[in-house]
Amino acid sequence: MSDYPLLSIMIWFPIVIGLILINNKNISKLSSSLITILTSIIIFTFSILLFTYYDYSSSELQFIEKHEWIAGMNIFYFLAVDGISVSLIILTAFINVLIAIFASSEEYDNKSGYLGYFLILEGLLMGTFTAFDSILFYIFFESLLIPLFLIIGIWGGSNRKYATIKFFLYTLFGSVLMLISILYLANLAESFEIKDFYFLDLTFKEEILILFAFLIGFGIKIPIWPVHTWLPDAHVEAPTSGSVILASVLLKVGGYGMIRFMLPITTEAGIFLSEYLIYLSLIAIVYISFVAYAQEDMKKLIAYSSVAHMGFVTLGIFLVFNLIGSNSSAAIIGLEGSIIQMISHGLISAALFFCIGIIYKHSKSRLIKDNYGVAQFMPVFSFMMIFFLMANSGLPGTSGFVGEFLVITSSLGSDFLIAMLAASSLILSASYSLKIGKNVLFGENKDNIQTYSDCKKNEKIVLGVLIILIIYLGITPDILFKLIDQTVIDIISSISKGYI
Repeated sequence: MSDYPLLSIMIWFPIVIGLILINNKNISKLSSSLITILTSIIIFTFSILLFTYYDYSSSELQFIEKHEWIAGMNIFYFLAVDGISVSLIILTAFINVLIAIFASSEEYDNKSGYLGYFLILEGLLMGTFTAFDSILFYIFFESLLIPLFLIIGIWGGSNRKYATIKFFLYTLFGSVLMLISILYLANLAESFEIKDFYFLDLTFKEEILILFAFLIGFGIKIPIWPVHTWLPDAHVEAPTSGSVILASVLLKVGGYGMIRFMLPITTEAGIFLSEYLIYLSLIAIVYISFVAYAQEDMKKLIAYSSVAHMGFVTLGIFLVFNLIGSNSSAAIIGLEGSIIQMISHGLISAALFFCIGIIYKHSKSRLIKDNYGVAQFMPVFSFMMIFFLMANSGLPGTSGFVGEFLVITSSLGSDFLIAMLAASSLILSASYSLKIGKNVLFGENKDNIQTYSDCKKNEKIVLGVLIILIIYLGITPDILFKLIDQTVIDIISSISKGYI
């Protein structure tokens, strides 16, 4: 299987189909939906093949595709995967299948174009998670802006222009700093391969500057506090499927970039600044949770919840800096918890935005006060939504518990106060999750609620599949551990050299 250009197919096939849909406005809504569903299923099947034939006992790069791209500049079309890449590829492919199914019953002008941009976005995400040439990575990483910008800008809400411009400027600023760092590292290494950057002998000053650049570039994508304000605006104005892909996959690009670039390249600077980086994550976890609770717009509440939960991702990553040389086992636990949290949050946040989209379709309002008491008229939907809210709170037996538990356990190896502050999020996330559940599902009925109807068949399929997967990963997370374990151990062991 490794002899076939599987990764290239997963990148370029959805992009080509997406371009066809965008440039053919005569395709009917039914046909465009069927084409999108079929394409997404094909890519998901390829991702399962990738997982099946991936040798998780090895930390070496696999399914390598390497061809000279720009002669004379040592730039290659270099694709490969490790355990972390495979996990995020499967998440991306799976979420896009759900989006395609969910969107099949949605009414949009120029639906073929709408669905086409999602396919292009899927291909670019696959490229981002598989590129091991830094320039190729940067091109895929930066290109993600284009389809998402258009999805929100064309099919978004009334204030979509403000949201898209803010989103574009924030991410572009961070990307410029990242590009400068990549070019500087490539000049020193005389190579654009990411792994060649790991062996550079950088001065402390160089590491500090590069860490800052990567922190801004990838931190805006996650997003970390205080560069998070673009996310709630983008979520509020984005169509339902746009919010789903943004929360479930796009935010993970930032965490992936930190693991791929920051950890191995700026280790010394990270160790020096580890406490500051950790408390930056704790601010996101604790403070943003209070901000989330104060929201009356359901989308904004879940958007701020995403910032808080992604704080666990950065906490697990930054704990590695703090634990290197003193407690490598705790560092491994923290990084694995960070990755599992990315996967779990991808599933749970997708489910919650699907739920809000279903409610909005009835009321045309995202405000909690306009949607009191839907449980009486939407019992199946209400059962599913309360489950996702509890999973969002870190309920044991769900995937939401696993990643947070591992990060909290890792933080105990660093400092008890850090662990206490991180653990407080379980209470805080329960408070704002139950706020929605209490009011929206079980609040006093309003007259408009009586017109609501329960989930459609495609909506039940999407939400039902998510419930099964969230429970499965919560009870048997071994499948994720096997996939990422060797890669994580290799990362920790490689950056530990010289610090033990």
